Amino acid sequence: MNQLGSISTNGSGNADLHALVSARFERSTTIPETFFSAEADRIAQACWAMAGRFQRGGRLIAFGNGAWASDAQHVSVEFVHPVIVGKRALPALALTNDSALLKESMQFTRQLRMLARAEDIALGFSFSGDETNILEALTTAKGMGLLTLGLTSGSGGAFAQAGLDFCFCIPSEDPLAVQETHETLYHVLWELVHIFFEHEGLLS
Repeated sequence: MNQLGSISTNGSGNADLHALVSARFERSTTIPETFFSAEADRIAQACWAMAGRFQRGGRLIAFGNGAWASDAQHVSVEFVHPVIVGKRALPALALTNDSALLKESMQFTRQLRMLARAEDIALGFSFSGDETNILEALTTAKGMGLLTLGLTSGSGGAFAQAGLDFCFCIPSEDPLAVQETHETLYHVLWELVHIFFEHEGLLS
């Protein structure tokens, strides 16, 4: 009998499975709730700053290593191809290809120096906040005048000490909960940026 069959006929196994599922749901709800309650004001400030950059012709440039590269691609697609009819497309790109193969050796700094302009926005993803190439790219971007945002977890690692314009740290060491909350965060960023565009005078 396979493991699933064993669990389905074993009372103790069912209890363990129920506890596992309950714990996962709890983390998936309480961690985002804690984060957004604490960071609502700074998220609004970040969206206002991003909208101002877009208004001046800036672009969103996103990057991350490994699995986090898929989030960089996801957020860039959200801005370029809005899922809500009537929302304007905003320029964005991800400095990633073959995201599952990306490693810390990826030279995002070199790409930024070639592609970025001072009015752009740099958005870097890192679970630990200590990944050297992501930190270097964000530091370079800040020196070039870009608006810089770092999405990470826990206490933020080196991101928190780098003087970024905005560093958002998800209060968890659970990579699944962190990535889920990052995804919700950049959907919120997208939505609020559009709200600023849709209300005349907010960006003046």
